[in-house]
Amino acid sequence: MDKILLQIAAELKVRPAQVNAAVELLDGGATVPFIARYRKEATDGLDDTQLRELESRLGYLRELEERRAAVLKSIDEQGKLTPELRAAIEAAPTKQELEDLYLPYKPKRRTKGMIAREAGLEPLADKLFADPSLDPLVEAAAFVNAEAGFADAHAVLDGVRDLLSERWAEDAVLVGKLREWLWAEGLFQSKLMDGKDPNNADAAKFRDYFDYAEPIRTVPSHRALAVFRGRTQEFLDAKLVLDEEIVPGQPTLAEGRIAVHLGWRHSKRAGDELIRKTIAWTWKVKLSLSLERDLFSRLREEAEKVAIKVFAENLRDLLLAAPAGQRVVMGLDPGIRTGCKVAIVDATGKVLDTNTVYPHEPRNDWEGSLHTLGRLVATHGVNLIAIGNGTASRETDKLAADLIKRIQQMAPEVKLEKIVVSEAGASVYSASEFASKELPELDVSLRGAVSIARRLQDPLAELVKIDPKSIGVGQYQHDVNQSELAKSLDAVVEDCVNSVGVDLNTASAPLLARVSGLSSAVASSIVRWRDANGAFRSRQQLLDVSGLGAKTFEQCAGFLRIRNGENPLDQSGVHPETYPVVERMLAKVGKPIGEVMGRSDVIRSLKPEAFADEHFGAITVKDILAELEKPGRDPRPDFKVARFNDGVEDIKDLQPGMTLEGTVSNVAQFGAFVDLGVHQDGPVHVSQLSNKFVNDAREVVKTGDIVKVKVLEVDLARKRISLTMKLDAKPVAKGERGDNSYRPAGRGERAMPARGGSAQPQGQSAMAAAFAKLQTRK
Repeated sequence: MDKILLQIAAELKVRPAQVNAAVELLDGGATVPFIARYRKEATDGLDDTQLRELESRLGYLRELEERRAAVLKSIDEQGKLTPELRAAIEAAPTKQELEDLYLPYKPKRRTKGMIAREAGLEPLADKLFADPSLDPLVEAAAFVNAEAGFADAHAVLDGVRDLLSERWAEDAVLVGKLREWLWAEGLFQSKLMDGKDPNNADAAKFRDYFDYAEPIRTVPSHRALAVFRGRTQEFLDAKLVLDEEIVPGQPTLAEGRIAVHLGWRHSKRAGDELIRKTIAWTWKVKLSLSLERDLFSRLREEAEKVAIKVFAENLRDLLLAAPAGQRVVMGLDPGIRTGCKVAIVDATGKVLDTNTVYPHEPRNDWEGSLHTLGRLVATHGVNLIAIGNGTASRETDKLAADLIKRIQQMAPEVKLEKIVVSEAGASVYSASEFASKELPELDVSLRGAVSIARRLQDPLAELVKIDPKSIGVGQYQHDVNQSELAKSLDAVVEDCVNSVGVDLNTASAPLLARVSGLSSAVASSIVRWRDANGAFRSRQQLLDVSGLGAKTFEQCAGFLRIRNGENPLDQSGVHPETYPVVERMLAKVGKPIGEVMGRSDVIRSLKPEAFADEHFGAITVKDILAELEKPGRDPRPDFKVARFNDGVEDIKDLQPGMTLEGTVSNVAQFGAFVDLGVHQDGPVHVSQLSNKFVNDAREVVKTGDIVKVKVLEVDLARKRISLTMKLDAKPVAKGERGDNSYRPAGRGERAMPARGGSAQPQGQSAMAAAFAKLQTRK
């Protein structure tokens, strides 16, 4: 364990004592958010990012040590564990290097090399390699053994070849050298699989990789995963190749490296040709394919790590997006033939009303839809419209714009805004068991509109109800290691929920289950207690909940908020265990807590050192003072709305040179995707994000950002849009191909139904009357 602690400390560039404290807390059941927030004293301020990395490396290194012990035991039981081999195994820094060392001793099925060894050919093999001047056929004659399967000298030499090639292929040092050389020099190559039609719609998705090669060490994550997907779907052949000209009869670069490692060179001696052929056999039969598998696995693992990291970062940005807050919201789930589903939720997310309107084909009831929506806005005092970004989103956005325009004409004092939001995962939520319990009276189709409305009010509270993989801010999420993806995304959700805090009296069970220390079962118990006993009045009442003991209370209490409870501190991030520290502060200033919280002048007069003790040091006291100054502060940004350009509703409406405003829908290392409201997200390559060099797109933008972009190029045939955030950039001339055109990962093009019907006076008068009633009621 000391070895592990020292290694992690070196990797994180922190002191071993900090790592030891964190490991003890993790092993004791503490969560990362709890340690990062309330145990800074113990870890000397390790943050959540460092703790997540520490937790990950701790798991890997512990698994490595367990495997190391198993390998040592296995070799020892075989009676083959030499001091040198033990030292090498104990020094192996990775699982791969450990397995390389274990390979010669690993129990395996009977091989040709084993058969040759059992037939007594090993002395001959050693002799011929040690002295290539010997004539192999002459020396082999003495080892002919028909009963063992070696009927003549040629068969014996084949056995020698099998024995030596197997020995060399299991040489851990040689394998390691070749692996690193191939990683440095190899090319990752893909071609269209023989017999496949390049014009096939499914195959065409991989057109960029029909004739592709790139150094394997530099292949970006998205390209690697695209090729691997094409190979899995049997459209692409992928190989690891070297940039060399193969000359028949001459050794390849790889064979040359094997010869150098063995200390052999062809000197036209009697046995040199046998050794040359054995080396070639070792490479072609034993090593080339296995090393290709190893390096493809390495490439995939590294590509998956990047993809998972990008997904996690995008998810974090989405979960921590600005909440609209306590506003009455109309959720519109767009649809064409099935109509637009409408849901009105109040400031707390409670469903007030639902409906379905049919503004698009085949009914084209534009005016009737406006009338219905206007009545709902007037009846419930709606001040924000959330529009899902699915099919008919842009057309429905136009409907909302017409609605707002008419309302402003008739009731200028009514403030109504609209925003298009991602509906990714809404259908998953609608059909979930939780949704059926939460909204049992609503049809599945209407639940989606409720989710769209609520996720605008509080993205975090609503999106935690959905499997993170269904939220749609990643690329190739179905191609990566699913357990690693789930682990990473769950950690992000946990960190986000606990950084914001959760209202104990309004939070759903799925949201509570993400709070530090709370399981799904305990979260459900909290909701049942709340339903049976009414709102919690203090954090201490949590201890009355079935299944919630002192340890769980310690982990969760600081992240749960109680508004207007018995103790004002319960609505802050101050942990109950430090309430005595706050009481000493109050005694010092001679004021009640209500006159201290939020009062910067009072709080800044207090010195942290004056209230530190043997339990809580100055670091903790500083955090308490910061929380008292801004109690329950929300780390999320202020809410803003992107403005789509009028008349730009479809990819066909885009023209090079246009400057538009849009919302960043996804971010990858190579660039960002921007939703312009045309049903096709447009990519901004990393080189087009800024006039200065950008290594990673996230240095400039994040998911949810509202940005201005210029259209560089529009390829209608391939449904591609090329954008730039360099607003002084020149668009690509028609017929030219820009350097920054990338296949969008956004939604496909959608038909734009005609909007029929002329203005109906009775609809306008009905809406005006509804607003008149609303104003009277006000």
